[in-house]
Amino acid sequence: MQKEILPLQIRNLYQAILKLKTTEECERFFRDLCTLSELKAMSERWEVAKQVNKNIPYRLISEKTGASTATVTRVAHWLHYGMGGYALMLKRLSR
Repeated sequence: MQKEILPLQIRNLYQAILKLKTTEECERFFRDLCTLSELKAMSERWEVAKQVNKNIPYRLISEKTGASTATVTRVAHWLHYGMGGYALMLKRLSR
């Protein structure tokens, strides 16, 4: 897998996220960092990824999550052909 060259500002954000220690710290940091719409969109994509990983039909995922079928298709694409981030977290959380 090719390592992506990231702008310093993005790398700094990732480093800050890695310093979070609890769910409460994450909640506080992300609530300050993101709008409610951004948080909803990210959590929706994460829920879609979990359901795609379980081989649930896309239309049913759309109905259950409220995500558009375009979003479900896009998340599925990144789950299968992306950088491996979704797969990594799904594997870690299944332990």
